[in-house]
Amino acid sequence: MSDPDPLHALLTSRDRRFDGRFVVAVTTTRVYCRPSCPAPMPKPAHLRRFPSPAAAQQNGYRACKRCRPDAAPGSPDWNVRADVAGRAMRLIADGLVDREGVTGLAARLGYGERQLHRHLVAELGAGPQALARARRAQAARELLESTDLAAADVAFAAGFASVRQFNETVRRLYGTTPTALRAARRGRSAPGATVELRLAYRPPFDAAAVFGYLAARALPGVEEGGPGFHRRSLRLPYGTGVATLRDGGGHVRCELLLDDMRDLAAAVRRCRALLDLDADPLEIGETLGGDPVLAPLVAARPGLRVPGHPDPGELALRLVARSPERLVERFGTPLREPAGTVTHVFPSPEALAEADTEVIPLARALASGQVVLDSGVDRDEAERRLAAVPGVDVWTARHVRMRALADPDVWPPSVGLAEEISGRWRPWRSYALHHLWAARLRVVA
Repeated sequence: MSDPDPLHALLTSRDRRFDGRFVVAVTTTRVYCRPSCPAPMPKPAHLRRFPSPAAAQQNGYRACKRCRPDAAPGSPDWNVRADVAGRAMRLIADGLVDREGVTGLAARLGYGERQLHRHLVAELGAGPQALARARRAQAARELLESTDLAAADVAFAAGFASVRQFNETVRRLYGTTPTALRAARRGRSAPGATVELRLAYRPPFDAAAVFGYLAARALPGVEEGGPGFHRRSLRLPYGTGVATLRDGGGHVRCELLLDDMRDLAAAVRRCRALLDLDADPLEIGETLGGDPVLAPLVAARPGLRVPGHPDPGELALRLVARSPERLVERFGTPLREPAGTVTHVFPSPEALAEADTEVIPLARALASGQVVLDSGVDRDEAERRLAAVPGVDVWTARHVRMRALADPDVWPPSVGLAEEISGRWRPWRSYALHHLWAARLRVVA
């Protein structure tokens, strides 16, 4: 007999694909969980569905200690959606509210604060401040469980304004104390050492393809890579850093060496984007696998990702430059603490705006704000403005849009298939393109 309650039926399936898309709360225990939580199933009458952990937290629920719903992969909807909610979530994940407040977030999106609050509550069940608080709490939990950083350092690294606010938030959202969370730590690292984290994703994950793609395009001095491994420098809001990413078999091991621990949220978000860890490969595969052209390619490469980029401006400048290596040698910023062969951060647009190179028009457009490329930008407007800069063609603008702005539905004009044909692969044309590229590379090899 079929289950008359669709939510109860979904939870009974323990389908991990829904983790991160929404959470489910139990009214009797006041706990919220992932859809795939292995805990005993409550009665349907005791279940409530919320669109985000922040919404559940605002309604007085705390995170399940067994399934850790706040640590689930991010919702893939934020990459697909180009509306204000999607743009806002990407900026909140980058730590913008911690740096500039809700006022800064609203200004970046072109909305009034009250208008933005109403919009996010309607879409996500929580306003920008609550969404940012949920992100801070998760960052604090990760640091408490994986490092030996002092509690005060954890609080400020996670984005809290005070230790008191940090303590109160942990107690309210997790039903425990920072000390108790620390007792459950998975590893240890001394203060000032590299912070080690685990980055979750939805399987399958074609680690060989994504790490191979990045290794083949690694810029000397800025990046290095190999099988199951990638390291690169990062330019972050408060300083610089180095991220080392390794295939951990079921998760990605992330090691971050940061000048300023306040950059933790931004660094983690950019690492996740670099490896496309918030994608849902099964949903993408269901769409593309039904196409006669792509079906055998999808079957051969399950979990294929679209490698991203942590710095849209850097990627655009690298694509326009005749010799990016020369730019790094002449204008790159030396790292305070080099790691391996990674010794520099790619030069900023401001450093290149007056340099005698072919990238001057683009560097000036980026430095002046004529072209804005960040995680919360309107992608259509960004592509239009970028393609209007002298020296930047449509292919370059769309490549930046696909990789650095995380648009899953980009189709460059020079691929060789009519855009009308590729239209049947919407909204996953970026993934279709990588499947075609992967197939061609295998034939050439």
